[in-house]
Amino acid sequence: MASSSYSRSEHLRSLWPWLPLWTLAALLAIFSHGPMPLYSTRTLAVAWEMWNHHYWLVPHINGTPYSEKVPLLFWLIHAGWFVFGVNDIWPRVLEVIFGGAQLVLVSVLAQRLFPNRPWVAKGAPWILLALGYAFLFGLQIMYEVLLAVWVLAALLCLTPKAHRAEPRWLLFGLCIGAGLLTKGPVMLLHVAFPWLLGPLWNDWARDNRARWYGRGLLSVLLGGALLLAWALPAGFSGGEAYRQRLFFTQTAGRVVDAFDHARPFWWYLPAIPGLLFPFSGWPRAWVALITLRRPLDMGLRFALCWLLPVLLAFSFISGKQWYYPLPEYAGAALLIAGAIAVLRDQRPALATNPWLGTWPLGVAGILFGAFLFALPLLVAHNELHGEWFDTTQRYSRFFSVVFVLLGALLLLRGRGEVRRLAVAGLVGTLALNTLFTLTVWQNFDLRPSAHLLGAADTEHRAIGLLGTYEGQFHFEGRLTHAIERVYEGESLQAFAQQHPDGLVVEHPDKLGAEALRYALLVQPFRSGWVVIWPAASLADLRAGRVPPEPVHPTRVYQVDDWRFRSMQ
Repeated sequence: MASSSYSRSEHLRSLWPWLPLWTLAALLAIFSHGPMPLYSTRTLAVAWEMWNHHYWLVPHINGTPYSEKVPLLFWLIHAGWFVFGVNDIWPRVLEVIFGGAQLVLVSVLAQRLFPNRPWVAKGAPWILLALGYAFLFGLQIMYEVLLAVWVLAALLCLTPKAHRAEPRWLLFGLCIGAGLLTKGPVMLLHVAFPWLLGPLWNDWARDNRARWYGRGLLSVLLGGALLLAWALPAGFSGGEAYRQRLFFTQTAGRVVDAFDHARPFWWYLPAIPGLLFPFSGWPRAWVALITLRRPLDMGLRFALCWLLPVLLAFSFISGKQWYYPLPEYAGAALLIAGAIAVLRDQRPALATNPWLGTWPLGVAGILFGAFLFALPLLVAHNELHGEWFDTTQRYSRFFSVVFVLLGALLLLRGRGEVRRLAVAGLVGTLALNTLFTLTVWQNFDLRPSAHLLGAADTEHRAIGLLGTYEGQFHFEGRLTHAIERVYEGESLQAFAQQHPDGLVVEHPDKLGAEALRYALLVQPFRSGWVVIWPAASLADLRAGRVPPEPVHPTRVYQVDDWRFRSMQ
């Protein structure tokens, strides 16, 4: 076999342990239930409205230009729809492809950054695939998963190869541009610090500072030019209000005094153990990080130059969500894998010490399995109550066996500790997602409401909504008209007068007796309800009048035992 062919075959063989496993788990999880409100349904609503009204340049939601997002993900969804027709299968397959691409990229990054520690390239993908939050969020049809692909690809362009130390500046700029077209200017925040701090981790950057910064700046400008190539015509096409938000208030509004998701400076710090679970519960990982000493490997310096400044920058930004630093989870996997590799080479006694193994997580898994087994008894004896407990106890004993077995797996000693922990983390996360699907998903499944609204929209009946609309009905209902924002009082009365056959959607926290008598449809949603009213009947009730008796009884969907008792 030729050397190049042998190299390719070896590379493919190195992928199979974790890539097929992760792909199978991701496909099972993402197709176990429908798109999740409000993340996935909002993305699909924008893609559907662009597709239906041929708004190929400017994203739209509910009839208005959508300045919060840029169009690359929507274009990729449209590409599949051109081939397969409009469906929600292709967007979910896309997310699985993006997640698999992250694993491949983090493995290649590890090969470049740790050339003398080949174990890191094997261990980093296992660590990344097992991070529970990253796995679950990767099931959402959202922008951050694709953004993480472009971030990793851009950083890979900066790393040296065996026969080429200088970065691939053109590809670096193209990846930056793709990231900018995926999530906007935040792409620069993810890649800027490894580039700006290049001399701290990259020998070529230290020896060629002028070329490193000069050509890097040109690459950033190239990426910005790709964004402007879309943004300028989109801004003029979308109108003055859209242009103002797109170029000025949207990004600035999240950085300082955020109009959405404002959090305190320290908000990310206490969340780090949960975001990095299960590896945050592995003593050996903590010991490996604590015992690191200078001089550090190039890969460890790279990870620190990436993670620490980005965490600090995100802490200063007013708007915060746990998924905003999703691309950095791959950096955390590199850091943990690199630290473990150093521990194995330099401190073999600590690397094999059984007291630093996965036994705490094993004990926790067995205890959690015991809790799931006892949950039906706890609910029956009124020791625990609440919708999550009352609902999940129907299937909890079946899943208790899974967690006891995973706990036993983590009590094992010997080689393959990282793989055992990764498999346990992945399977445990998949089991929780399955339990959620069997028990709680019915409180997130808006298909009955969306189909009713879709039928009304087809009949050209006006639809109003009390509150803020997040696009949760548009795709599933294939709505072609906008839902009107309605307010209590005169706004509601005027809507009912103008549209006597119209419908009004309400999201009350509690359900009144009138809803079960006069509404068209009632279904649970999250911790509240979705109620769809004839506009005239709701207006009469709000004005103190008695509406006419409905022709058909109210349709009540998917009410579990806990909700049913709360309705009594």
